[in-house]
Amino acid sequence: MMRNDFVCNQEIIMAARRNLIQDLWDYLSGGAESETTLRRNRLRLDSIAFRPRVLKDVSQVVVSREVLGHHLRIPVVLASIGSAQTLVEEGAVAVARAAEEFGTMCFISSVAQPSLEETAASSNAPKVYQLYPRGDLKWIEDVLNRVKKAGYTALCFTVDVAFYGHRERQMMNRWLPPSKAKGDPNSIYQMSMTWDTIDAIKEIWGKTLIIKGIMTPEDAGLAVEHGADVVYVSNHGGRTLDHAQATIDVLGDIVKAVDGKAEVFADSGMVRGSDIIKAICLGAKAVGIGKLQGWALAAAGQVGLVRALEILEAEITGTMQLLGVTDLDQLGPEYLCKA
Repeated sequence: MMRNDFVCNQEIIMAARRNLIQDLWDYLSGGAESETTLRRNRLRLDSIAFRPRVLKDVSQVVVSREVLGHHLRIPVVLASIGSAQTLVEEGAVAVARAAEEFGTMCFISSVAQPSLEETAASSNAPKVYQLYPRGDLKWIEDVLNRVKKAGYTALCFTVDVAFYGHRERQMMNRWLPPSKAKGDPNSIYQMSMTWDTIDAIKEIWGKTLIIKGIMTPEDAGLAVEHGADVVYVSNHGGRTLDHAQATIDVLGDIVKAVDGKAEVFADSGMVRGSDIIKAICLGAKAVGIGKLQGWALAAAGQVGLVRALEILEAEITGTMQLLGVTDLDQLGPEYLCKA
C-alpha cells in the first residue's frame, strides 16, 4: 500500500499489525509490567476536553514552528527508536529521509542501525543524536567527537532508563531487541549516571543539550541548572517505570518550573493531531512521536512515515480551525478543560 492510499493513521496501525510478527508487534506496542503507565498516557489525554471559540476567520492557519533554530513544518519531531532496524530494512536511514522529505527533525538512537555517520549522511534533515552510555567518560567523549564530526545539530541524553523496564510481553515471548540481546540490557554506566555526569557531558559536547525523561518540576529545575537547552517531558511511552504519571498531567507544572529558561518537548502516547494540540496548549514547544513512527515504518517504510506526518498535519490544522485559532502561538490552557 502506497502512502496516498492511507486515509488515517488508524489504517496505518492496522497495516503495521498485518506486517509485523508477534515479537515485533509486542516490542513496539507494549509497555512495562501491567502497562498501567502506557494506558494512563491515553486515558489522561482523553480526559482533557477542548473549549472551542467560534465565528473566527480560520481560512488561513499556520501550523509550522521554529524549533532549536530550525523551521519545522509541524511541531512534531521523530523521537528516537532504538531498534528501528527491526521494523524496516533501512533502519534509521528511513527515518532521516522521511524527516527531510516531510520537513521536520529526527532523533537518532545510539543503538539504531546503520552507523551514526551513515545515518547522518543519508539526508539533510536536522538530526539529534540520542545517547545511551555504554562506557566511561572517555567512551562518551569518543562517541561525541564522532557525532560532532557527522554534523548532528543537538545531543539528547535520556535519563529515565537506569533500568530496562520489565516488559512482560517481550519476556513471555523470550525476545529482546538486537541492541539488548547482545548483552546485559542494564548497563552499569547507565545505572550510575548523576547530575555530575550531565555537567561532564555538557562540557564535552559544548552544543545544544536535550535532557529527556523528565517527569517532575524538581528535576526540570535541576536540568535547567545543569545547562539543559531543552527539557524533554517523557515517561518513555510507559516502557520503563510502570504506574507513573501521564506526561500530559505533569507537562503544565514542568513548563512553569522551567520558566522560559529552556524549551520544553513532550512525548508518550501522543498519536493524533488533537494530542499534539493539547500538549502545545500546555506549553510544549514540540511533541515527539515514537509508537506512531514505528507503526508507520512497519506499515510502509519511509513513505508510510511521511504519510503519517501528513495525516497529523491535516489533523492539527483541522483541530485549530475548529478551536478558532490560526497560529500555534495563540494556543493556551484556556482552550482546555477537564472532562
